[in-house]
Amino acid sequence: MSYALQDTATMLRRNLRHAQRYPGLSLGALGMPVIMILLFGLVFGDTFAAGLGGGDFDYLDFLTPGILLMSIASGTMSPAVAACTDMTEGIVSRFRTMAIFRPAFLTGHVLGNVILTIVSLALVVGFAVLIGFRPNASVGEWLLASGLLIVLTVALTWFAIALGLTSKTPEGASNVVLPISLLLPFLSNTFIPLESMPGGIRWFAEYQPFTPIIDTLRHLLIGTPMDDGDGWLALAWCLAIAVVGYFWAQKNYNKGTAA
Repeated sequence: MSYALQDTATMLRRNLRHAQRYPGLSLGALGMPVIMILLFGLVFGDTFAAGLGGGDFDYLDFLTPGILLMSIASGTMSPAVAACTDMTEGIVSRFRTMAIFRPAFLTGHVLGNVILTIVSLALVVGFAVLIGFRPNASVGEWLLASGLLIVLTVALTWFAIALGLTSKTPEGASNVVLPISLLLPFLSNTFIPLESMPGGIRWFAEYQPFTPIIDTLRHLLIGTPMDDGDGWLALAWCLAIAVVGYFWAQKNYNKGTAA
C-alpha cells in the first residue's frame, strides 16, 4: 500500500508540473467558467430575469449552481488530452517496464484534475459572490454540495480519461469530450428552467444526468424546491458515471495502445 501511495503521489506531481509547463488547457479550464458567470450573470442577467420571472426572479442565484457544474464539465478536456498524449507518445510503454503500481498512472491524472477543478469552483463562487450571488445554505448544506461536486468531478474525470484513451490523437481527444463539456450542460436547466424549454428539448433535459445534479445543488445552496428523490438520483448518476468511466479507462489503458 505504501508503494501504491508513493507511485500515485509521483504521478500526481508529474501531472501538476505538466500543468505548470503547459498552462493553456489549465487556464482555459479555470477561466471559461468565470467568463460564463460574468457574461450571463452581469451582461445577460437582467434580460433573462425579466423573461423568466420579472423583477422578483434572482437570475444570478439561479445560474450559479449550473455554472458550478459547467466548471466541472469544461475541465474534462484537459485530462482527456493529457491521457491520450501520454498513450500516443510512448511514455506509457516506458512506465510498463518499471516497477510502478499500474493504476497510479491514471489515478494521478484524476487527482490532478480534481485539484484544478476545486480551484476553478472556488473562483466561480468567489466571482459570483462579488457580483451578487447570495446563498442561504447552512454549513451542512455547503458540505453536502461540496461533496456532490467532488464526486461528480471524479466521475466525469474518469469518464473523460476513458474517452481520451479511445482517441488516436490529442486533437481527437479534445473533440471527443465535447458532449460532456458543452452539449449536456447547455441542454440542461443550467440557464433556464425546464418549463421554459420546447417540448423535445425539455424531455431530453429532464432525463439527462446533469439536470437532477443542478436541481440538487440549487436546493442545497439557495433553498429552491426539489422533487422527491432528486438528491439520490443525482448521487446515483455520479456513481454510475464513475464506475463506467473507471472500468472503461482501465480497459483502454491495459490494451497498451489507443483504439
